[in-house]
Amino acid sequence: MAADYRTPDRLLPAAAEEPAAPPGPPPKPVLSAPAVPAATHDGLRFWQYMLAGSVAGVVEHTVMFPVDTLKTHMQAGAPPCRPALSLGAALRNAVAGEGGALALYRGLPAMALGAGPAHAVYFSVYEFAKSALTDRLGPNNPAAHAASGVLATVASDAVFTPMDTVKQRLQLTSSPYTGVGHCIRTVLRDEGPGAFFVSYRTTVVMNAPYTAVHFATYEAAKRMLGDMAADEESLAVHATAGAAAGALAAAVTTPLDVVKTQLQCQGVCGCERFHASLNRNVLEQS
Repeated sequence: MAADYRTPDRLLPAAAEEPAAPPGPPPKPVLSAPAVPAATHDGLRFWQYMLAGSVAGVVEHTVMFPVDTLKTHMQAGAPPCRPALSLGAALRNAVAGEGGALALYRGLPAMALGAGPAHAVYFSVYEFAKSALTDRLGPNNPAAHAASGVLATVASDAVFTPMDTVKQRLQLTSSPYTGVGHCIRTVLRDEGPGAFFVSYRTTVVMNAPYTAVHFATYEAAKRMLGDMAADEESLAVHATAGAAAGALAAAVTTPLDVVKTQLQCQGVCGCERFHASLNRNVLEQS
């Protein structure tokens, strides 16, 4: 029979016990920064949400750009930028010059250069501000959303206003500028960098109530349409509520929009130049 090389446990010598180490100081807690959630809205990462907002903003402005051009012609001011008395007159005035119907898109590159970054800034500031304020005021506090919107508006308007000024000047009939670069160089040389921000205060004063009226009307319209559950809201509800909100908000803020246009276009194509950028001064001379 083969030898069994297994040794019974009882034949092994007892292992010597090592003396216990004296207790040391408790381990120091490791401090780490709070984790930032990767997704901020509808499962999108923050940069994806910001990029989507930028693309949506550019698409929105592009689709409505011909209407915006007509609005500029109706608001601009003095001869030969005489305000049209009707939409048809504004359309005839816009396409009468060189370019025909393509003149309705004059200034489109300036819009794209301004709207993309401005919407990115808006969404980023809004999300950061909302995150900070809802931690203090609660997740469903209307004041937190309103304050976040105001902060985002102030920041995004600072980015968009210079290119908006270039866009408005390029949209005018018989505009003396050949393009975005030529307009920027000419304004910097003749009027200085302050000319790009002459309407900034008016823009902020206009957009802040516009945002408030828009969102308040939007939510009220959805309630009137009977769709309270966000997950079940149909496209028709969103479209109807959005149209009503946009129409009312635009009606409330149109006077300030006229002031903004006249400030941005002053001194161009014979449009009247104002002695100051105060809204009252513009209204008195309009």
